[in-house]
Amino acid sequence: MAMYAKIRRMHFREHLTISEIQRRTSLSRNTIKKWLKGDEAPHPQRRNRDSKLTPFEPLLKLALETDVHRPKRDRRTAKRLLETIRQQGYTGGYSQLTDFIRRTREHTVITGKSAFVPLKFQLGEAFQFDWSDDCMDAGGRATQEQLPRSGW
Repeated sequence: MAMYAKIRRMHFREHLTISEIQRRTSLSRNTIKKWLKGDEAPHPQRRNRDSKLTPFEPLLKLALETDVHRPKRDRRTAKRLLETIRQQGYTGGYSQLTDFIRRTREHTVITGKSAFVPLKFQLGEAFQFDWSDDCMDAGGRATQEQLPRSGW
């Protein structure tokens, strides 16, 4: 959009020729002519095309939704999902799959179990101790033993 405005400004305000605008911007003459003729700014048009992964998306979504309820260590990795869909005929790449997984996980609401650990305790509710190594002299011999050290 900025380049479109810049080209129109060069032509209509600064009165530069199309050749001069081409030299300064490195755009093709046809693009410059088209932008000068148009009343509106060009809108970028992207096609929403199906990818090689599109036929496998429902299967992958189901697998990812199932994995949300599993512990993290038991969830399927992207490589394992790639192997699964390759057996079913997928010929696309790994990065396309990981991009899809990342987008899907961002939109999936995690409804797994979570634990609440209070940060404040009432007096006598919790007790903490750490194991420490202490040296002691027993009969003229230095010994090192693990002793619980209480503290709060």
